[in-house]
Amino acid sequence: MIRAGIVGGSGYTGGELLRLLRFHPQVEATQITSREHAGRYAHTVHPNLRDVSRLKFIHPDALEACDLLFLALPHGAVARNIEHYANLADKLIDLSADFRLDCAATYERFYGQAHPAPRWLFRFIYGLPEVNRESLRGAKYVSGVGCNATAVNLALLPLARAGILERAAIEIKVGSSEGGNKSNPGSHHPIRSGAVRSYKATGHRHLAEAQLVLGEDIPIHFSVTAIEMVRGVHLLAHCYLKEAKVERDIWRLYRGQYRDEPFLRLVSGKAGLHRLPEPRVVAGTNFCDIGFELDDDGKHLVVIAALDNLGKGAAGSAVQSMNLMYELEETAGLEFPGIYP
Repeated sequence: MIRAGIVGGSGYTGGELLRLLRFHPQVEATQITSREHAGRYAHTVHPNLRDVSRLKFIHPDALEACDLLFLALPHGAVARNIEHYANLADKLIDLSADFRLDCAATYERFYGQAHPAPRWLFRFIYGLPEVNRESLRGAKYVSGVGCNATAVNLALLPLARAGILERAAIEIKVGSSEGGNKSNPGSHHPIRSGAVRSYKATGHRHLAEAQLVLGEDIPIHFSVTAIEMVRGVHLLAHCYLKEAKVERDIWRLYRGQYRDEPFLRLVSGKAGLHRLPEPRVVAGTNFCDIGFELDDDGKHLVVIAALDNLGKGAAGSAVQSMNLMYELEETAGLEFPGIYP
């Protein structure tokens, strides 16, 4: 049994990790840390785990050596203490943005400050299995993924790899849990409720991850809008193709890329309510649903994707990467299909 610890376990991602690991057949979460809640049961913060987990939060200073650490801390915190965590566990998965990029200069450009531990950047594998599956097998250090970046990367990857994507303009709508469990003026209920508020029209930090995966030669622009939803990322991408295609060409492209992917589903029906992806359908799961509609000219393709920002956009991808790191069944602990309605 693999002994795992969750550092920063009182946040939404930490709770999601604990939920997933509780039902993993080969991994046990043995430690979960929180400065604020040390000594309290995890279910006092994550009430869905009442009578499911008996773990208590411990202070980070009481963290003991284990096989694997999930680091679910605010951005910057892990990089400043990376040597400490590497001494406590043989394998690390950092869910913050600290080690997602492979270039210190790019990090500084997008995050506005020098990287605290630049020598460690090249030791981490970007934790998106659909892109780095072979590199993740047996890896020691893995980064998490940005939820918005994951939606962009999975939605556009087949087009980018086929070399037919000229440019893309993307609108991403997100739920409130993307802002974390600490309130701020923008998440105050009277402000957030009923709102459709674009808070990052240009220059989102996750663009760096899209360029890392898709390449910097494809112009990609995306904006992010907060809507009244708790979990979820909904992406709508206007993709402009280099040459005209017919619908069967697009199907062939996406099926060829994702046919064997356990958590990628193509959703593009001709009738019914759920003809295209919707975040509500994938809430609580590790699935990313992708669909599309091709305009009459054959060169304007609208791609739609949906995922759970706490699932495939964070904890789910981390557990999927962990399975590859230990060469376990890739889907272990991630089979939950969601609920409907």
